[in-house]
Amino acid sequence: MTTVELTPALCREYEALFAECRIRPERWDEVDAVVDGLLAGRDRYRAAGDEVGVPWPVVAVLHSLESDLDFSRHLHNGDPLDARTVHVPVGRPRAGTPPFDWHESAVDALRGSGLSRGHDWDLAATLFRLERYNGWGYRFRRPEVRSPYLWSFSEHYERGKFVQDGRWSATAVSRQAGAAVLLRRLAERGEVLFDKSPVGPLLVFSADQEVPGATDLQAFLNTFPGIRLRVDGRPGPRTSAAFQVVFGRYLKGDPRGEA
Repeated sequence: MTTVELTPALCREYEALFAECRIRPERWDEVDAVVDGLLAGRDRYRAAGDEVGVPWPVVAVLHSLESDLDFSRHLHNGDPLDARTVHVPVGRPRAGTPPFDWHESAVDALRGSGLSRGHDWDLAATLFRLERYNGWGYRFRRPEVRSPYLWSFSEHYERGKFVQDGRWSATAVSRQAGAAVLLRRLAERGEVLFDKSPVGPLLVFSADQEVPGATDLQAFLNTFPGIRLRVDGRPGPRTSAAFQVVFGRYLKGDPRGEA
């Protein structure tokens, strides 16, 4: 079994990737919809996480990736709660009798994964534990592809996926928002705060100042018929109006969207 340590170099890698993480514009609505679901279940995630010392956002993103936010399924792997798990890890929870309560099963999943043994939950440690939870296959067997478990729906990931244990497809594309992407969006929306978290103000209305990611947004919006924006990195009224045409809402901070 491959052993990976959270070295200073690996910490810097996670922090840099998180700082540079840009959600693909065509995925923004999907990411925000998932984040809305995470926030709706926050009390349940917090209750399970608090029992074993795991922050609620970590429980939340695992629930999205493993169970598609379905509270009728095991947090371990998405199997139905009316029986013990049949996929890896098999036969969980070992104690109790089906059907299982979601909270009971989630606590078992967090304990069995080793996540409950973590004490430091700064940004790098969190991303390290989430990558370890899914496995090191991408890092060691396909290092040219960043793990979609963390980075899917961002510009850090395009394609390539283990479609089954040990079975690689160079053309498969992950259909789920990655854990780091969801955490990044939670941070952008002010719902979580990491120590040393390098989160910039993406998707924020600003007529006077350049905003990270705004040039990419403007270039993307210019691909739609009738939109002709100056690509200057300042997401002001015209950029926000174009965003509203394409996505149905104004940029955060635009007074027109808050009226």
